[in-house]
Formats: sequence, structure tokens, C-alpha cells
Amino acid sequence: MVGMKLKKKWMALTLAVPLSFGMITHSTMIHAQETKINIDNSYDTPSYIIEKWQAPSGLSKKEVVLSYLESNQEHFQLTDRSHINFNITNEQIDRETGTTHFKLEQLYKGIPIFGADQTITLDENKDVTAYFGKVIPAIETKNVAEKTTVSAAKAKEIAKAHIEKKIGEVKDYDGEVDAKRYLYEYKEKFYDTYLVTASTTQPSVGFWHYFVDASNGSIIDSYNAAHHVTAFGRGVFGDKQMFEAQAFNGMYRLFDITRGDGVVTYDHTTGTNVDITSLNKMFRDGSAVDAHANAQKTYDYYLDTFNRNSVDDNGQILISAVHVGHNWNNASWNGRQMSYGDGDGIRFHPLAGGLDVAAHEMSHGVVQHTAGLIYRNQSGALNESFADIFGAMVDRDDWLIGDAIMADGTMALRSMEDPTALIERRTQEPYPDHWDRRYTGPLDNGGVHINSSINNKAAYLVSEGGEHYDVEVNGVGRDVTEQIYYRALSLYLTSNSDFSMMRQAAIQAATDLYGDESEAVAAVEQAYNAVGVY
Repeated sequence: MVGMKLKKKWMALTLAVPLSFGMITHSTMIHAQETKINIDNSYDTPSYIIEKWQAPSGLSKKEVVLSYLESNQEHFQLTDRSHINFNITNEQIDRETGTTHFKLEQLYKGIPIFGADQTITLDENKDVTAYFGKVIPAIETKNVAEKTTVSAAKAKEIAKAHIEKKIGEVKDYDGEVDAKRYLYEYKEKFYDTYLVTASTTQPSVGFWHYFVDASNGSIIDSYNAAHHVTAFGRGVFGDKQMFEAQAFNGMYRLFDITRGDGVVTYDHTTGTNVDITSLNKMFRDGSAVDAHANAQKTYDYYLDTFNRNSVDDNGQILISAVHVGHNWNNASWNGRQMSYGDGDGIRFHPLAGGLDVAAHEMSHGVVQHTAGLIYRNQSGALNESFADIFGAMVDRDDWLIGDAIMADGTMALRSMEDPTALIERRTQEPYPDHWDRRYTGPLDNGGVHINSSINNKAAYLVSEGGEHYDVEVNGVGRDVTEQIYYRALSLYLTSNSDFSMMRQAAIQAATDLYGDESEAVAAVEQAYNAVGVY
């Protein structure tokens, strides 16, 4: 298999470095006068701290990170230092700015706490400039069960049985079913659990998350995080597409070996992924042609724009499955592959036909491998918004999502320029374009597709400018905007980030790239003012 040699501007190191308090003594800490702290109301601990913080000389970068956390232990309310520590899971060096970006997770007695992850940024002098994330205080008071009687293998069996009770027999899961130990908070209690994740295409598309109690095997919580967007060569609409294929057994198949570990498209009509082949170089399955070409275009966008090698930045193979389900009005990323329905011809055309929809789905993979935004409530709405933002950036013809695949005359699925121009089908209300109009009910995993439009509108304003709720924004264009949002996603946001953290992460990214007095920073600040996010 032929891979691509990439000139990386990032140096990424995957680490597992436990940081325990009490290792470092420090007598002199210098804090800038201007410190910006936002408090997470759930735990009364900071969701972000923006400051210039200098640690004593002679420390390594990892020791600076530890020293910074220790110096802020009162903010984080870290009382039981003997049982709480932090694990560095990733280190990225930005050669252009000289900054180093650490990702961490909080541990209690060696077990990661779900959703308690952090990012800490160091400048070229190893001074801390930004913290984002969530720290859970006083975990020792939560009466966490410590007796583990259920194995990871048993937890997988329990979750799979529940999945198949819900959707029917799964003959083949899409890749390995995983189980990872976490402390999980549910209804104000903490449980020692295994998070079991499983991806399915048949009999139903799903990216299943099950929290199985490690003490007794009961299911504490579960949800489906398959990222649905009710959306999309010659293609579906007759336009001619050009793409890479592969000679195979005297024929040709839709397998591109020139991008990362590959781009492959399968026919899922029979319920399993089957190679799509042709006797010559002309492929006649319009959905397959579009899915394949659009996956390549999306790969190329991330490589050319951000030097990112596939969704995981490590060349992950991009798999598309077309003709999923019977007249299925949807498309989805299930953690491992894209799935496209053919539509019913009444509301939707074949969903593989929309470049912005394909880019939306693959961008969920990028979110999965960067901030990992949990697919519920505010973090889930940001997850959907980032998929829309980069879907629009790849397509680049307008600010509509899914306009090409609508069969019923509807303008699009969503409009980033004017969210209220479209009615959300579950609530029968216009999509919100301001925080005061946000959806607060239980539908749609807490409104992940609904409230995403608030952040979509902010991103549109950053790029294009305009007046919104009497706030004037001077736009800075798509090229600047996409860099801001990618940097915010990949370096600052964490799994539980909310809209306030989104605002500050975008400001921080714009400051890094263009300076704190730049038009870009002003555009971000005014855009979020305009949508009521502070």
C-alpha cells in the first residue's frame, strides 16, 4: 500500500505520563495582572483560565504543566491530592508559533474520569498562556464503588446483548468492540464503569456508547452517538467526477491508495460491505461515485488546509458505504465509516450526492480525534456545529448545509447565514440564531442539531460579517475563519466544552494566529456578542 509522505508542521507525541502532586516545590510564581477566568457552574471550578503564568526556571515542559495545576489547586478544589492525579495523553508542538499544547485527563485512584479532560498551552518560553477543561473536585466524597467484579470482556457481552435487543442481530460489527474503564457521573452519582463503544451499519447504523457498572454489570447509561445528518458521480446529479481507483483482478474497484491508508467505497445493498467494481474505468453507480470523490475531496481539504492526514491525523482509512438501508433518509459517521442512504425520492435524493454532507460526516471523525466533544447537550451541539462549519468550508459554494440533496423543494437542511429561515422538524420552530432562543428540552440528545445553529451563525459572522441583533461584525473571510475554528477544536476545546468555552477558545486561537489586537480577534468577540454567548 502506498502512503503519503507528509511534511508536518506539528510534532505530535502520544504520551501516558501520570502527574502527581507533591513532586515539585516552588516559591516564586509570577502572574500577569490581566487574568481571565470562567467558572463552570456545575463544579465551581474553572472551565478556562487565560493568563501569562511563569513557573520557576529549570523545569521541563511536563513539570511546568504539573506545577501550574498545583499552583491552581485552590481554584480546582483539589483536596485529596493523594488519590488525584493527571495523565498527559498528548503533546503537540506548533513550530510556527513556538507553542506547545498538552492534553490531559484527570484520574482518581488511577481511573480516568469521563469528561474530565484538559488542555494546557505553553509559549516558547514555557510560560503557561491558557487552560481549558473540566476538573472534578472532591471526588473522594462521592462514594465511588471500588469493588470490581465484572471484566472488560463481560462488559462487552452485556452491551452487545443490549444493542441487539434494541436493533436486532448484528452479524458483523464495524471493527472491534472496545471497553475502557472510566469513573462516570450519572444523576449526581459517580460509578466505576466500563465505557463500551461499538459501531454498526446493519441492521441499523449506530455508534453505541454503553456505561456498564464494573461492580455488578448493570447498564448505568447509554446513548447512540452516530452522527446523523439528514442529508447526501457520472454522479447522483449527472455531474462528471474524477477520482482515484485501483486495478483489481482484471477489473477496477473504488479503492484509492494515494491518500493516507486509503479511501474505499463499498456497496451495502446486501447488508454487508461489498467491493464496487467495473470492467473499465467508467463507474455507473452515481451514489458510489459521489461518495468516493467527496471523501477524496474532504481528505485533500484537511491535508491542504491544516496538513492533517485523514480524520485521525495518522492516515486512517476513509470507508464509505452506499445504499445503506431501504430508502434511508440519512447519512452517518459511526466512528469508523460513513454510511449513506438512497433517500426516499420524496424528501431526499441519494444522500451521497452532497459534498457538504460527506465533509460534514468525515468532520465528525476529526472532532472525535481532537476535542472528542461528547454528543449531548452543549458539547454535542458544538460537535454538530464543527461538522457543519467544515462541511461548508469544503463545499465553499454557500453557507447552506444539504441543499443539493433536498427533493421536496426545501432550501436546505440548515442555513448558517440565516438559521431562522428554516423550521426544525422536531420542534416545529425556527432554528435558533441567538443564545436566548436556544432549545432546552430533551429531544435530539439535548438539541445537538438544533442549538448547533447558534455557533454556526457565529462562525458565519466571523467570516462574512454583518449586523445581528444590533451588533456589527466586520468579517475576516473564510481562510482566516477556518484556521481559527480548526485551532480552537484541535488545541483548546475538551470533551465537555460548552458555548462559553467555545467563545474563549476561538478568541485564543485568533490571538495565537493573528495577534491580540487583530481584526480576527475583534471579529470573533463581536460575532459571539451578536449571538449572545459570553
